[in-house]
Amino acid sequence: MTEVPAGPGGMTGGLLLDNAGDLGELMVIKVAVHGVLGRMGQEVLSAVCREPDLTPVGGADATAESGTLPLPDGSGAVPLSSALADIAGPADVVVDFTNADGAMAAMRTASALKTNLVVGSTGLSEDNLREAGALADQHGVGIFIAPNFALGAVVMVHLAKLAAPFFDYADLTEMHHEAKIDAPSGTALAIAAAVAEGKGGEFTSNVAEKKTLEGTRGGVFKGINIHSARMPGRVAHHELVFGTLGQTLTLRHDSINRESFMPGVVMAVRHVVKNPGLTVGLENILGL
Repeated sequence: MTEVPAGPGGMTGGLLLDNAGDLGELMVIKVAVHGVLGRMGQEVLSAVCREPDLTPVGGADATAESGTLPLPDGSGAVPLSSALADIAGPADVVVDFTNADGAMAAMRTASALKTNLVVGSTGLSEDNLREAGALADQHGVGIFIAPNFALGAVVMVHLAKLAAPFFDYADLTEMHHEAKIDAPSGTALAIAAAVAEGKGGEFTSNVAEKKTLEGTRGGVFKGINIHSARMPGRVAHHELVFGTLGQTLTLRHDSINRESFMPGVVMAVRHVVKNPGLTVGLENILGL
């Protein structure tokens, strides 16, 4: 992180309270984006440009040709490469939005360079998470992984866990854009896991006596039927319907655009530079 010198009267370009509660110097966090040419990568780059305590220092993308990348706010350009190793070194944090394989490669590369990581790529396995924890401990860096950075989605998971013990049935539908490569979504799996944990057992899953079309009831996780929809015009939508005798309860969260994920990403960037080790889930920042 880079210290921004105080200006006249001790003021900086932004206000930051130190541990004593007095005005201190603004600590600028240098951020590189992995998957920078993708839709989420571009959104992250824009968000970094907007924050006074964050500054972009580079971008990497498998499809990139080495050179420079103009910043979306017109303030200049940053180095661009197809290799993360070329731009991760000068950064305090790498933000990864690629895929599971890309995220694992980013964790191995950046952690070895003593650079912290925020990972928004989904599809990571339990083995991947164990490796992430080992890499963080081995290299003394922070690695933050979340299946969803929308604050409302994280709150939905929390509420679903609280409601689960009072219902017998649960159907979960997730809807995303047509380019999403994994189904069900990481958020849907996180919702299902939280709901099963909250209930302390399995839900009742209705099995149709006659299946006229195989797969109509979706996948089943501990009695929770999970359905995935993919088509253009959508970003990320999750709807959970609980059912019991004579009543239902519906919880739904919609991300209307990719900007909805940016407050969570920025929170994670600020968190990871101060917290070595592996952190999984934005709820650990929100205190849920």
